[in-house]
Amino acid sequence: MEEYNTYTTPLTSRYASREMSHLFSREKRINTWRQLWLNLATAEQKLGLNQITDEAIQQLMEHVQITAPEFETAAKEEKRQRHDVMAHIYTYGLAAPAAAGIIHLGATSCFVTDNADLIFLRDGMDILIPKLVNVIHRLSQWSMRYKDVPTLGFTHYQPAQLTTVGKRATLWIQELLWDLRNFVRARNDIGFRGVKGTTGTQASFLALFDGDHDKVEELDELVAKLSGFDTVYPVTGQTYDRKIDIDVLQPLASFATTAHKIATDIRLLANLKEVEEPFEAGQIGSSAMAYKRNPMRCERICSQARYIMNLIPNALNTFSVQWFERTLDDSSNRRSLIPEAFLFTDSVMKILLNVISGMVIYPKVIEKHVKAELPFMATENIIMAMTKHGASRHECHEQIRVLSHQAGRVVKEEGGDNDLIERIKKTAYFEPIHNELDSLLDASTFVGRAPEQTESFVNKHVAKALGPLKHMITEERVDLAV
Repeated sequence: MEEYNTYTTPLTSRYASREMSHLFSREKRINTWRQLWLNLATAEQKLGLNQITDEAIQQLMEHVQITAPEFETAAKEEKRQRHDVMAHIYTYGLAAPAAAGIIHLGATSCFVTDNADLIFLRDGMDILIPKLVNVIHRLSQWSMRYKDVPTLGFTHYQPAQLTTVGKRATLWIQELLWDLRNFVRARNDIGFRGVKGTTGTQASFLALFDGDHDKVEELDELVAKLSGFDTVYPVTGQTYDRKIDIDVLQPLASFATTAHKIATDIRLLANLKEVEEPFEAGQIGSSAMAYKRNPMRCERICSQARYIMNLIPNALNTFSVQWFERTLDDSSNRRSLIPEAFLFTDSVMKILLNVISGMVIYPKVIEKHVKAELPFMATENIIMAMTKHGASRHECHEQIRVLSHQAGRVVKEEGGDNDLIERIKKTAYFEPIHNELDSLLDASTFVGRAPEQTESFVNKHVAKALGPLKHMITEERVDLAV
């Protein structure tokens, strides 16, 4: 006997879209059950079960959308029977009396619960994929806009060789492209449980069709087709395999790690005052410190992303303890797990798109930071320039080393600006290149192929990945309540 399992609205994120929230609403769930019962009856009638009349099919069609009073009826019946599926079969039968005796014919509860979940997994991916496409598209535009702006690279979060603002963004985009690949792959791999019976043997359907195996197979395929699926899992137990949940939720968690990393990078850059997320005219950053402009949206992304990432061990554990043809300790768990994974991913996607759409940079601050470190980075170029004037590389290296350490002490111990170039200008040894120092310190000469890499990546790789999905791209504004 199955446990008493009322579907309840899951804990949701405030930024989940109406579309995603509706997908996991109780109305959508029960309407999907009713559609599945209609599909089953339609297919059974077509394959020769004469007890299913045209009147029964017509009444099922007319009442495929549950009403508010019917929810009340189902709730009362569920309280009596302690079984949600049976309560809704009873309620649907009251609305469609000509079909009351044939609703759910040959099926087990998992015919509606599991097939509905597969529909929700598929449709959830169909909601998320276009949003991810737009995140990639807008970040690519942003990357191209700033492809030529030199900025400090960081390794170990210490200043390193220069890159460009746009090139850094391509690293984020590449990770998002991998997420898009994983989303599409997972979505396209989702199949249909179909009509398999209580332990997956289809014994009840074989009895209905008087031992006709071909008709049972045809029934399986026809119900799947009516439900919008081309693929039916060839074998199941009572449920569809819970490994499918892992295959679908893992890409969501992987995307969450990408979003967390991007948001963290933006938060770190915001601390340097180089990059900032959107900030509304009347927005308050702190109740105590009026000057603050906290990266609240990126912090929210990180918070929700961690929640998504930590749902995966739950899915792994649930799959691992499914005994034989099924056990029911997965049911109430998954009724929160799956909706929350999609609702929070939808929320993170929306906030990320908002941040990217309104993200700004402060070129003067970036330039200031570059100038503070560039003298040290330019030392190799200075040495090479001196050798062209006949200087010894070894002697020049020693001169630079001494001056660099002196300048480093000014920066670290005195809190002053990096004065290495001024020291070089005052040192007679470097007189042969004094007139070349400005050109040797041109930041654009230190970024390597960053602008060209950015342009090539966006125009080739991003364009190729988004090409088949370009119809999903929109320039619609993404607003958030603070």
